[in-house]
Formats: sequence, structure tokens, C-alpha cells
Amino acid sequence: MNMANVKEKLRFNGLGKFMDENRKESAQNDNRQAFMAIVRKEFTDSIRSWRITILLTIILLACFGSLYTAVTAITSTMDSGAAEEFGNDSYLFLQLFTISDGTLPSFITFVGFLGPLFGIALGFDAINSERNRGTLSRLMSQPIPRDYVLNAKFVAALLLNIVLFFSLGFIVMALGILILGIPPTLEEFLRIFSFLILCIVYIAFWLNLGILFSTVFKNSATSALSSIAVWIFFNIFYSMIVQLLSRSIMNPAQLTSMEDVVSRQGTVLNLMRISPNYLFNESTTILLSPSVRSLGPLTMEQASGAVAGPLPLSQSLLLIWPQLTGLIAATLICFAIAYVIFMRQEIRSN
Repeated sequence: MNMANVKEKLRFNGLGKFMDENRKESAQNDNRQAFMAIVRKEFTDSIRSWRITILLTIILLACFGSLYTAVTAITSTMDSGAAEEFGNDSYLFLQLFTISDGTLPSFITFVGFLGPLFGIALGFDAINSERNRGTLSRLMSQPIPRDYVLNAKFVAALLLNIVLFFSLGFIVMALGILILGIPPTLEEFLRIFSFLILCIVYIAFWLNLGILFSTVFKNSATSALSSIAVWIFFNIFYSMIVQLLSRSIMNPAQLTSMEDVVSRQGTVLNLMRISPNYLFNESTTILLSPSVRSLGPLTMEQASGAVAGPLPLSQSLLLIWPQLTGLIAATLICFAIAYVIFMRQEIRSN
């Protein structure tokens, strides 16, 4: 083989590699554009949906009502001459989210109650509605990876979740500044920002639970009822079950020492922490009530020497890190199961 043929072959191989790289890059760009197109479509459909519009309206009205009751409670307390209750360590701005005058629940109570319903409403018919309409098979016939469909639906719902709660949180802060005339401190702002992120993670769990049931069941009503049943179980019945178990665990006849009492109380507490609702409530309590310094029972030896006062933000985040990790893990587990089931399902045209 002469030198000219060798150069020609090398040039041809280099040209082939260059064309292969261009094809791969073009395919990746096409897939990226297809993914973003699905995300935009799902996001737009969710905003235009009457179901989501009604839920958004309920959440907005409930949160504005809780803001009104919080402002009423704060102003009435300050007008009654008890303004010393709101000292430097009281975190007045955080109380917009935590206190109430008794007529309506607080902001965090409404979020903890209505947030899961919003997440379920976003995800319970993500897959089976497409399957029942016959559009899923048409979508799968396009030259895009199958997992892009599930991923795009989750990303679109998560974006709507992020937009809603960050907008709601900033609106509440803006109205609080206008009404009270007191801006939040940097730590209060960071605590509220962390609380909003926690709300997004919490609702993402219920969103993925709805997506999981939408891949398991072909009927949208069945997946919706299954998701709501899980929510009702953890919201109402699970605490009753743990209380019944705690009677035998905390039987006074079996308690031998203070360490045994603390250990058994920790067991009951760990059982309660299986519930995502309880994890969310613990985390919000620590973030929005800095005076709470512990989430579990403490012995006298553990409490001795502790400095009274609110926790700094870094310590509060360190305290709720296990709860936040548990919520994220539960969210990823639900999504992973839904992903595996969806990738293994046979999709046929009706």
C-alpha cells in the first residue's frame, strides 16, 4: 500500500468519525428539543386544567385567609400591651406562617393539608390518561426515548409546584411587609426560603406517588382513589395505630429506668417518622420556630448545660437533615418504581 492510499484511508476514517459525532450530537439536540416540547405541553395543559385551577384557587384563598388571621393575632397582641412577647428572639416575621387567631388554621397547617392533594392532582392521571385517550402509543411512535415521556411529565409538574409555592411564599412576605411595616431579617428570609424548598420536596413525594399509581392502574379514578387513600391513611389513621402500639411499648410495668423510658419513647417517635406527614411537620416546626431545640426526648444529663435561646439556621438545618433526607428518599423510591414499571409496560394502540 503506497503512501497516497494510506493518507486517503486516514482521511476517510477521520471524516467518518466526524460524521458519526455530528449525527450523535444532532440526535441529542433533537431529543433535548423533544423533551422540552413535552415539558412545555404538560406545563401548559396543567395550567389550563380546571382541576388544577380550582385547587390553586382553594390554596390561594386558604393561605391568604391564614395570613389575615396571623396578622390579626400579631396586631391584637401588640395593641394589648404585650409587645414585649415579640423581642429580638421572637422572629416576628416567621409568625406570619405559624400563628393564628383561632378562626382559621395557620399557613403551615393549610400547606400540610392541601399540598398533598395538589401533588396527587398533578400526577394521578399522568400516564393512564394518555393511555386511555390513545395518545401514548402515538407519542411512543415518535423517535424519542420512552423514558423522556415520564421524566418530562414529572419535570413539568415539579416546575408548576415550584412556581406556585415560591410565588405564594413571596406574596405572603410582601403582604406581611406592607401590613406590619417590618421587613424580614436575613435569617428569617433564609428560613422561609428553606421552608418553601421543604414544601416542594414534600409535595413532590405525593406527586410521584400519583405518577406511580397512574402507571400501575389503567383507570384514572382508581389511581386517584389509591393516592387519596394513602394520604388519608398517613394523615388520620397512622397516628392512631402508633398510639395503640405505644400503649404496649410504654407500659409502666415494663419501664425499669429513665434510659429505658427515653429509649422506648425514641422507638415510638421512629414509628411516627415513617409517615411523610410527620416528617414534614417536624421539619416545619424546626425551621419556622427557632426556639424549638430538639425533636426527641432528652435526659437531664443531655439537657444540662444547654444555653437557652433560639437555634441558628445552620443548627436547625442540621437538626432536620434526617427528615429531609427521608422525604427525598421516599420521593426517589416512588419515582424509581414508576420508572421501572413504565419502561417494562407494553404499549399498544387502541
